[in-house]
Amino acid sequence: MCKLSFILLIISLVAVMPWAALSFLVSSWASTKLETKQDAVTNLQFYFHDTISGKNPTAIKVAQAAGTEKSPTLFGALLMADDPLTETPDPNSKLLGRAQGVYGSAGKGELALVMAMSFCFTDGIYNGSSISVLGKNSAMTPVREMPVVGGTGVFRLARGYALAKTHWFNELGDAIVGYNVSIVH
Repeated sequence: MCKLSFILLIISLVAVMPWAALSFLVSSWASTKLETKQDAVTNLQFYFHDTISGKNPTAIKVAQAAGTEKSPTLFGALLMADDPLTETPDPNSKLLGRAQGVYGSAGKGELALVMAMSFCFTDGIYNGSSISVLGKNSAMTPVREMPVVGGTGVFRLARGYALAKTHWFNELGDAIVGYNVSIVH
């Protein structure tokens, strides 16, 4: 009997005063509050080793446009990468993780790469966590800024930016790039 009375009351409220019934339903829904922690800011520094030459490359071309080989910027080339991230520019220094993703040459007049990369950490307190970088990398600019658009693990809901500075490169396209990343999470 009680349930029937309640249902009849709701129906009559909807018929006579629809705003009252809506207010009742919304107030019970809106009263749920999410507790959030204070945002943390983390600054990471590491080196990205991109090797496209030799017998054991860490980045390989997976596609290219018909005119890519004639382009001075290799416009239209798409590469898949699984590059080591290390503590120092020395390739034999401590491995901190891997940069896994794709980058493509998107500039006709400049060496502009579009990067979609996950920096997956395998060491220390960040082991199992990652950040995602998505954006333009003007490779010949001394310092480039790219957005951090997300993350996992410790970096869940991350946002921030990555500053990249080329430490070394050769005519074959191999490069060591220093990263300074500021992450809000």
